[in-house]
Amino acid sequence: MRAGLLAWALAGVLLAVGTPAFEGTSTALADERASRKIGPSSGLPLPRYVSLKSDRVNLRKGPGTQYPTAWVFRRAGWPLEVVEEFEGWRQVRDADGTTGWVLQAFLSGRRTALVLPWELKTKRAAPVHAALRGSDRSESDTVALVEAGVTADIMNCSGRWCSVTVMGHSGWIEQSKLWGVYPGEVIE
Repeated sequence: MRAGLLAWALAGVLLAVGTPAFEGTSTALADERASRKIGPSSGLPLPRYVSLKSDRVNLRKGPGTQYPTAWVFRRAGWPLEVVEEFEGWRQVRDADGTTGWVLQAFLSGRRTALVLPWELKTKRAAPVHAALRGSDRSESDTVALVEAGVTADIMNCSGRWCSVTVMGHSGWIEQSKLWGVYPGEVIE
């Protein structure tokens, strides 16, 4: 299934149906994250979402280069969840639930998310899409249809909607349709 998820994400399709008109702002930690466990190496909350800086990052079976490589991520901007820390290493989880260790230098605080990645596991005749809307309302005009598995850059989130950019198109997607942001999380 892992190769399928990666292939779908790399071949993800964005169907434009309008012109976007929204730009986002910087990311800030939400109050609800302040009560989480604090990472012993970074001083940042655990768990937390990050993204890959590089197009080639080894996922190792332990926190060090002496541990074997279990998987190689091949896409900068791919979202991961940091679940533990050990010195300069971060234990991460991907959208499939696979965990392993990545050198911290290959991770970025830039927030990205996968659109409906769980839909890639279902056998459907046609691809599933999420509506990219002109504003944070269900009745807002659709700017584009974003295929499941596509990576979105997160600009901000209200707890229900996220302002994102996908392949040059900006708009709003319901937060519940994204993997890479917590339910109810506010990003400013």
